[in-house]
Amino acid sequence: MSNSKADKQVFGHVPRNPGGHFVVCIYAAVYRLLYQVYRLGDVGGLTLEESLERYPFLADYFNEMRSHMPEEISWEEGARWWREQLESWESECEQHLPLRDLAVQARLGYASRMAFMLVGLVEEDSRFGTLFAELQSPLTQRRPTLELVGQMMMDEVFVGETDPWTICRPLLDIGVLEAQNTNVARSEWALRVPPLLWDAARGQVYAEDKHHFEYVPAAATLSFDRLVVEDSTRQKLKKIPELLQTGIARLVVVRAIQGANSKDLLSVLASQLQCGIVYIDPEAMDDEFTPTIGPLCVMARAMPVFTYDLGPGETVNLPRLPGYSGPIGCLMGLEGGLHNEADDKAITLSMSSPGIELRKQHWREAFNGQDVESIDKIAESFRLPGAYIQQTARMAIAHGGLNGHAAITLEDVAEASRTLNRQLLDSLASHLPASGNWQNIIAGESTLQRLEELYRRCRNRERLVGFLGPGFGENCNCGVRALMTGASGTGKTLAAKIIAAELGMDLYRVDLAAIVNKYIGETEKNLHRILSRAEALDVVLLLDEGDALLGSRTDVKSANDRYANLETNYLLQRLENYQGIVLITTNLVQNIDRAFQRRMDVVIPFFSPQLDERLKILQLHLPEDHAIELRLLEVTAAHCKLNGGQLRNAAMHATLNALDSDQPVLWASLEEGLRSEYRKAGSTFPLDSVLNRQLRDVDMDRFVGALGGS
Repeated sequence: MSNSKADKQVFGHVPRNPGGHFVVCIYAAVYRLLYQVYRLGDVGGLTLEESLERYPFLADYFNEMRSHMPEEISWEEGARWWREQLESWESECEQHLPLRDLAVQARLGYASRMAFMLVGLVEEDSRFGTLFAELQSPLTQRRPTLELVGQMMMDEVFVGETDPWTICRPLLDIGVLEAQNTNVARSEWALRVPPLLWDAARGQVYAEDKHHFEYVPAAATLSFDRLVVEDSTRQKLKKIPELLQTGIARLVVVRAIQGANSKDLLSVLASQLQCGIVYIDPEAMDDEFTPTIGPLCVMARAMPVFTYDLGPGETVNLPRLPGYSGPIGCLMGLEGGLHNEADDKAITLSMSSPGIELRKQHWREAFNGQDVESIDKIAESFRLPGAYIQQTARMAIAHGGLNGHAAITLEDVAEASRTLNRQLLDSLASHLPASGNWQNIIAGESTLQRLEELYRRCRNRERLVGFLGPGFGENCNCGVRALMTGASGTGKTLAAKIIAAELGMDLYRVDLAAIVNKYIGETEKNLHRILSRAEALDVVLLLDEGDALLGSRTDVKSANDRYANLETNYLLQRLENYQGIVLITTNLVQNIDRAFQRRMDVVIPFFSPQLDERLKILQLHLPEDHAIELRLLEVTAAHCKLNGGQLRNAAMHATLNALDSDQPVLWASLEEGLRSEYRKAGSTFPLDSVLNRQLRDVDMDRFVGALGGS
């Protein structure tokens, strides 16, 4: 052996990083392959020289290896030399090495590591596939079989590891290798390295869309000083790394409402642990990706974080992670549960909706030095959780640029918030334009008083909690729940639009009757999705047809009765804890469960309009230049006892006719609209007898007036 090569570090020139380690491992594996070619030449196969001549690319590898190896060394000694040199190189490298870390956590021997590299050679260079096919003749696989991999390990370097199954089974068990044809004899299984893991072995992780995961390297995790959370949560978070590192804890569960910055907590935790994160959606995992999660996280030096959006009563088990023994994160909403939470190594952090001071911090962080007119006003007006604040701020900056504003305005943020609402809520509820003002609603004094009370309750809902006496305890929250009762057309939806407009909030409507599902548990899941999203986005939610779910609970005489009661109970409980503004309408107040009515902050009755109210409704909805005499409108209001919606429809009908005739709205057009509403209701038009007499009186007055004028 040459002393000059023995005395120096053979691979000292190779960068001490994952890429350099991968290259050294590749050459060690190619040596095993060449050794197999050499041995086959001794038993009647092609000699090594013939193989190098047939496969010139092998000669390039061979010559490169010989330039580093001792000049006089046997093949058997060479196998040991490669192992010693590789282990020596690794011992002097303090940086994270994906293959070394995988071997440590999954307890893989040197033979299994070499088996992984040998199987992956075809991923690196397709010409290896041609060579594998020849070595395995008469089989035609271009990937190495289990038997061939075992044969390449048959020497004294791998004492106790020479059985192909012993070498490859650990790799198959943890998903590092895949067998593509398990329907044949095991010795003929064609082995494959998942491309995701082959890249990870290089130190490269690519989050492909088809695998439904997001990779955040350690360098991109969040530092502790940038975390915006409550002080109590911050203090708990500081203690978790030690609990994880000592093995006292392993699973960290973060529970929060939708749109909260719960990812930030685990990002900071990963930063403290000096690792990255792999965010995983378990519902979207496919059969190809699932077995690779454990080794991927080890090789990427990342903490796996599973994200769940569970409905009420749902529980799940976290996926198994063969090959991975580090900490695990889990992001969850407030509903559902994990079987793993019963484990004594689980820690749960709960995040509440941020208060106004915390929201100010979120907005400042999100705007990142941008000029803003009033952070205080924005934080007060938009009660959003952290992650939604970040999204809204990014869109507000774009809107501000589009609108030509030197500083971000409240209107820019409102536009951005509206855009976010449409993106996240339109598939679950119907958007209603929040429009109008208090002058647009005509109602009785008691109804108007209740509406004013509701508006004040909504406007001061966050401040109110801080001023309540100690007797209220923790039962009060920022939610506002109102029940609007009354027949159809009496102004319930109009009132909801006006309240939303006055508050400067978006309004979304859900028909409760439409989300009731015949399948057990589906109604609660539908309600959970809608309420959770609306609560996080802080919109005004209008639940129509409240009696569909909030009717009086019945005696349980059948399974249907029992499940109907469960749905009602769930909605009662969920509304009691609801943090947003929810308005429920019903036409049948007598059918509403009394327990539900007691939980309402405000109950607003809507009645059919009286005479003076009907007159005001007509005057409000007719064009200002209409040509209908006040006396006729008074007669109409006195005798046409229609509700507000019907009078509105009649006015619209009259206006439409006037547009066609290109003249002001005349009595004839309004009469036609009124008759149409009575026909739809299946009733007789009441003005036929009254109208003739009133018109005669009007004509007589005109005649007398004309005589006096002459």
